[in-house]
Amino acid sequence: MGIEEGKAAPAFSLKDADGKQVRLADFKGKDVILYFYPRDDTPGCTKEAQGFRDLWKKIQKRGAVVIGVSPDGEAAHQKFIEKYDLPFPLLCDPEKSVMKKYGAFGEKMMYGKKTQGVIRSTVWIGPTGKVRKHWARIAKAADHPAKVLEALEAG
Repeated sequence: MGIEEGKAAPAFSLKDADGKQVRLADFKGKDVILYFYPRDDTPGCTKEAQGFRDLWKKIQKRGAVVIGVSPDGEAAHQKFIEKYDLPFPLLCDPEKSVMKKYGAFGEKMMYGKKTQGVIRSTVWIGPTGKVRKHWARIAKAADHPAKVLEALEAG
């Protein structure tokens, strides 16, 4: 299943770092920046998370929320949040079921070889639950949060 701009975003329900269920429906009426990343506390993922953290206030001013999703468990998410003072929730998708729905897990190239894994990507879901923008394969994790903010500011 692919993500298409203008179509409804797939519903989901995943646990956050505290074990609380978080659903897409919880954010009805808000812009949601749902970003998928491979692993807590790795270089690219840390730079991306720090970028969203550093732009958090500007993103909030635009009425948007940021939610990170990776296969990591609650304990790893808690450490990552505390270590880098992340102000947004990180959700656990150990079965990669939501990642698959959003096209964020599958075949990718890593060090010149085809492999199965998490595909760094982001989906901007509008207040009505429709996909506004899909960044399908993000090459530069550190630069990505600024591109998301730019898109939000452009409306």
